[in-house]
Amino acid sequence: MADVLHHHVGGRRVPGDAAPMGDVTNPATGEVIARVPFGSASLVAEAIRSAAEAQPAWAAVTSQNRARVMYRFKALVEEHIDELAERVSREHGKTLSDARGSVTRGIEVVEFACGISQMLKGEFSADVGTGVDSHAARHPLGVVAGITPFNFPAMVPMWMFPMAIACGNTFVLKPSEKVPSCALRLVELLEEAGAHPGVLNVVNGDKVAVDTLLADPAVQAVSFVGSTPIAEYVYRTGTANGKRVQALGGAKNHMVVMPDADLEQATDALMGAAFGSAGERCMAVSVAVTVGNPVGDALIERLRPRVESLRIGPYTDPDADMGPLITRQHYEKVRGYIDLGVEEGAELVVDGRGFSLQGYENGNFIGGSIFDRVTRDMRIYKEEIFGPVLSVVRADDYEEALGLVNDHELGNGAAIFTRDGDAARDFSTRARIGMVGVNVPIPVPVAYHSFGGWKRSLFGDHHMHGPEGVRFYTRLKTVTERWPSGIRQGAEYVMPVLQ
Repeated sequence: MADVLHHHVGGRRVPGDAAPMGDVTNPATGEVIARVPFGSASLVAEAIRSAAEAQPAWAAVTSQNRARVMYRFKALVEEHIDELAERVSREHGKTLSDARGSVTRGIEVVEFACGISQMLKGEFSADVGTGVDSHAARHPLGVVAGITPFNFPAMVPMWMFPMAIACGNTFVLKPSEKVPSCALRLVELLEEAGAHPGVLNVVNGDKVAVDTLLADPAVQAVSFVGSTPIAEYVYRTGTANGKRVQALGGAKNHMVVMPDADLEQATDALMGAAFGSAGERCMAVSVAVTVGNPVGDALIERLRPRVESLRIGPYTDPDADMGPLITRQHYEKVRGYIDLGVEEGAELVVDGRGFSLQGYENGNFIGGSIFDRVTRDMRIYKEEIFGPVLSVVRADDYEEALGLVNDHELGNGAAIFTRDGDAARDFSTRARIGMVGVNVPIPVPVAYHSFGGWKRSLFGDHHMHGPEGVRFYTRLKTVTERWPSGIRQGAEYVMPVLQ
């Protein structure tokens, strides 16, 4: 019998109320491995109340002592990294090495949160006027919430709640109902590290839970990562209810391959960036733009045998390069896009639809696919597929390649592979993209920089983690003060000017 999971509210496990249940499946076998209760509006409201009750006392803890909790939390996550990676792989399907790497990228943000006192120390100016000083400091917002996707069950939550909590907020996390167990383990580790009960609450659920978080007036800010349509919905609904929102949406990341590029390096980069995690990454490279037909021919020649020989298997196979897709529904969606690409006239160089893994016939396995001679009017170019499908677009020159990057409605990441410093600098400057890589295929910033796209890949003004994360989870207060010195100046009825 499948395990029944729970919510975590106010420092304790809370069973589901009368709300419906969802199945958590192993993507490699199709087996139901757990059942998760979907939180009702009243249960989510209880989690928000728990966070609101815990917040004043948590904000009163010094930033240094909050940082010490983060140090202990970091040590506990590192101690349990193999357990967390196994939870990620069992529910998502990605390889264990990939899952472990994703947990490590989450730990990096916790490391940044350990230095929160430096980020919150504010500014001070003496004598801005005669006998007048001014200082500014950042204060927590109160209760904040995070809504996270299925593809990074540990990393994305750790990009949100450690930053928010270190700043003095309390947090309500709604993970994807497809991958709930990692979030539930993280809250246990955070409380073991010394966080007060109610500082981090985890509620599972669907749209009911999301809408409750977006509507409740006690929630001051919402962080979201997911598809562009839902990101826009979260942003518009949350801001209409007076909340600060950062909503990260989808991507169609381009990698421009110049004629002078090291093609072996570019091929290696594309293999990992397009097919790692079965393409279920918002930073996956799904479009390779080759500048000149000779480059396109040479790249296809190198890619074809390597994609055909990808080792695809369950996460228990230590030699697997790629695992299954998350659900059967998503498998059918990705397969449908391959069908569509053929209908649209793209050249299907490698067809992953026929892949089958003996003993895992009920799993969501699909092979890697490559389309060549894709054009900008095709849906397989315009829309995010979120699977192991690479489109090759051939550009006549650099300006056409840059135009493809800039004209696409999504602007998460882009890369250029070249030996030419002028081309690299021009691309970095002119690409209308939030994150740019130069000979780096997946330019995810380190934790002390900030992550986020442009255009319809990000709704809101703040990127995630790093300095932008601190700004998002705090508000600025400026104090101007004068202490009595025995000198009275009398009432002033004009705009005060400090001298």
